[in-house]
Amino acid sequence: MFKKTKVINYLELTPIRNREFVEEEGKITILIPKFKNNYLKSLIPKKKSPNFHINFDELGSATWKKIDGEKKVEVIANELAEIFGDKIAPAEERVTKFLSQLYQHKFIKFKELMGK
Repeated sequence: MFKKTKVINYLELTPIRNREFVEEEGKITILIPKFKNNYLKSLIPKKKSPNFHINFDELGSATWKKIDGEKKVEVIANELAEIFGDKIAPAEERVTKFLSQLYQHKFIKFKELMGK
């Protein structure tokens, strides 16, 4: 028969950062290694970065900073709604979509989905 799939409510999940990052002037940049192999890493010229850089805008950076491994998505969305107001409305929908994209690209994990 049909396999029953559990519906995931993102608002009840707890995001955990899964990538290295740097913060400059309040903006977050995710660092993704260009190569995993040490030999290939050694071939990168000294003046070139060994990482790809993913730059977040103001809202993305604020969301990333709220991820602490303890707060649920709903709490993060509510805190951002208080800070940004109409600029992030509808906050729950926008934060959920952003975090689901981060999850798909393995930038974050969700505590409740680990080991599945």
